[in-house]
Amino acid sequence: MKLTDFDTLTFDCYGTLIDWETGIFEGLRPLLDRVKPALTRDQVLEAHARHESSQQKYTPGARYQALLAIVYKRLAEEWGVSFTQDECMAYGRSIRDWPAFADSADALRYLKQHYKLVILSNVDNESFAYSNAKLQVEFDAIITAEDVGSYKPSPRNFEYMLEKLGDRGIRKETILHTAESLFHDHKPANEFGLASCWIYRRHAQTGFGATMDPGAQPKIDFRFNSMAELADAHRNEIESDA
Repeated sequence: MKLTDFDTLTFDCYGTLIDWETGIFEGLRPLLDRVKPALTRDQVLEAHARHESSQQKYTPGARYQALLAIVYKRLAEEWGVSFTQDECMAYGRSIRDWPAFADSADALRYLKQHYKLVILSNVDNESFAYSNAKLQVEFDAIITAEDVGSYKPSPRNFEYMLEKLGDRGIRKETILHTAESLFHDHKPANEFGLASCWIYRRHAQTGFGATMDPGAQPKIDFRFNSMAELADAHRNEIESDA
């Protein structure tokens, strides 16, 4: 199997293209400044993952901004610190400030020359528009949790994506699903028979950070530690085939 066997890359966004762990941690600072004793970054991210995953299960139709506001409230309660509704809402809006990984825009611009690029993300459309501006590329399709009414790893999100891409003549066999999260993306991608490319942003860290433990390791067809490595690998394939 080669990267050049595919004509469409479907991307998770947050954790893969956008540095959501930094965004989450910085967005929670109003709470973290009140927590005693101080929590480690991974403790914060793991607690966030628990509450976010639970909330996505119970309110699958909630817009991501509104869902994050509830997660902020649940974290404040767990940590025993005061909070205001304005803070909760501000945290939901903080998605627009989450930074792109330094290599994302350049890699996407290169890959756009060779693939259709598709977003499949647990986000609302308004928030993604801010992230898209940072990624500096026009995606061929943008599919959000708001569009589907559920959050990955629900199979509905993948069913919806495959239906909409199939309507455009894009076959499952030509799609490479590209993501960081084993829980949200690679495990369900396996269930749908999609080839997958792991962008292992947390390769130098332990644990799963802001995502839940997937349990058994999903099958991975390609693994790179960054988007830059993926783009370089594609260049090398083209050069070796020339």
